[in-house]
Amino acid sequence: MKEMESEVRPDSSGIKSTPLPIIEVINVKKSYTLGDLEVSVLHGIDLEVRKGEFLAIMGPSGSGKSTLMNLIGCLDRPSGGQVLIKGSDINKMSDKELARLRGLEIGFIFQTFNLIPRLSALENVILPTHANSKPGLDGLKRAEELLKMVGLEARMQHKPTELSGGQAQRVAIARALINDPALLLADEPTGALDSKSGAEILNMFKELKASGRTIVMITHDPDIARHADRIVHVKDGLIQNN
Repeated sequence: MKEMESEVRPDSSGIKSTPLPIIEVINVKKSYTLGDLEVSVLHGIDLEVRKGEFLAIMGPSGSGKSTLMNLIGCLDRPSGGQVLIKGSDINKMSDKELARLRGLEIGFIFQTFNLIPRLSALENVILPTHANSKPGLDGLKRAEELLKMVGLEARMQHKPTELSGGQAQRVAIARALINDPALLLADEPTGALDSKSGAEILNMFKELKASGRTIVMITHDPDIARHADRIVHVKDGLIQNN
């Protein structure tokens, strides 16, 4: 994978510097071909997310927020415009480079946890390192540390079916952090949880944000979105406010 640009940008004097956005979405359009029909989903999205920000993206079903999430998460490529992750344009990357960027720089947290049922919590957390890992990473030690951090030191050998929903989502958060990614991308992370467990997960996000993590959360729930630093509304393929 090509080297990422520096995380700072010099000002006009060339002396001082300001942080580069982790995510830059520049006039992004996305359309899909269904038979003879071309369906346009995003119509020119502009968005920046800076290091350490906790951003919520809201929108009704069909608004384009899931399509935007897939582009930010490097799961798809834009039809027009640019998506830059830490300064690197995803449209200029090979599929292999994009997969490596996705594996090392983005941690995914899903509504349904996406844990492997036959694996223990510890094995689930280590799993992403089998495809991609940063130099010098001790996967086992890192996974144990992360499970302790999320309060599951006594549940490391438990299978997902032996965990509560809140515990399973904590395992998913630990898994998302295993490669020390620049960005956590959470898709309706409390949608499958009761209110108490959901509040615990949101508090964990706030702690991660306070430690310098960058989080982008997709949600349809305004009560959940209010926990973020900033809310972006997507409607009819466009951002309504930023």
